[in-house]
Amino acid sequence: MKHVDIYTDGACRGNPGRGGWGAVLVYRGQEKELSGGENPTTNNRMELTAAICALKALREPCEVTLTSDSKYLTDAITLGWARSWKERGWKKADRSPALNSDLWEELLHLLEIHRVTFVWVKGHDGHPYNERCDRLATAYADQFPTEEKE
Repeated sequence: MKHVDIYTDGACRGNPGRGGWGAVLVYRGQEKELSGGENPTTNNRMELTAAICALKALREPCEVTLTSDSKYLTDAITLGWARSWKERGWKKADRSPALNSDLWEELLHLLEIHRVTFVWVKGHDGHPYNERCDRLATAYADQFPTEEKE
């Protein structure tokens, strides 16, 4: 299997608000940037969307190291929360609804195709790819018009 390093980040201007996500895929020294966004959305939805869109960009099953500053994303996968939520019908341990089940469902499907190791990094701490993804995400979020207050 080919090994691809993926770096992702999500951003939101307000939460909910204008959102963006960014990803950088690195394979054999070649880099590809991806970005997108929604309005309105939440930061967590953008974090998940970044990972999903990056994995969907792969043309064949790959071994992936996915680096993110989102504990929501990395912990939900590495600690098994997302699979548990799914097994309980998208309910958390306290029986409250698990948010973003549509995106978790899509991500879990992609994890059946690719072998993904999730790595957490502290955000806004100088990690070059994390900072780059943040710039991609915020630039996309900033493309949406702001609502003017009357």
